[in-house]
Amino acid sequence: MNYPQEKIKPYGAEGKKGEQVKKMFDNIADAYDQLNHILSFGIDKIWRKKAINWLKQFSPKQVLDIATGTGDFALLAYKMLRPNRLVGTDISEGMMNVGRGKAKAAGIEKEITFQYEDCESLSFEDDTFDAITVAFGIRNFEDLDKGLREMHRVLIPGGHLVILELTTPTKFPMKQLFGIYSHVVIPTIGKFLSKDNAAYTYLPSTIQAFPQGEVMQNILEKIGFAQAKFQRLTFGICTLYMARK
Repeated sequence: MNYPQEKIKPYGAEGKKGEQVKKMFDNIADAYDQLNHILSFGIDKIWRKKAINWLKQFSPKQVLDIATGTGDFALLAYKMLRPNRLVGTDISEGMMNVGRGKAKAAGIEKEITFQYEDCESLSFEDDTFDAITVAFGIRNFEDLDKGLREMHRVLIPGGHLVILELTTPTKFPMKQLFGIYSHVVIPTIGKFLSKDNAAYTYLPSTIQAFPQGEVMQNILEKIGFAQAKFQRLTFGICTLYMARK
């Protein structure tokens, strides 16, 4: 099935979305962490902890962090979960190089593996990981269904999926305030700090277009995940999705 956000590309209609997203994140890699924390007022750190706290009850030992970016979620997951194996994957080497630097600075470069992977065609065998996480990256997938099917494939039976994604608040006045913030403030600050005019216009547009709440829950169930549920965080600015294979 085609979803609206799959048609939105950073640099125009020509070319594949995945290739454009890779280029965009390579371009903004050095500024990404600073921008992320500024634009979310640091609340993104609280969201990540909440997602990992939900996973703690299952004590996962083999963890895959998809769209790992600069590794913030992977590093925190290792610190909080202490799995035997943690792999962070992404299509942007620029972003992962920042993550590798952070892992080295933290003295855990041997505990976390960063590797290039296309989320829609993972190289891992079936039933490999007991937990899969995706934080603020799933709306960039070129084919959402294919990416979710790959996650389902490499997750062990009974394994758990956690997705964090930015969403659009539905209630007054946060809906109106977020609309102004995402379409005016984010592009302005993003352009100034990242020097990429397109990136922080593209990112807010995908938030609004991405399937949210019950719609995303139904998509997870359609793919084959069980016990799919969601929780809106911070007035609906972010949503936590949880499911089991």
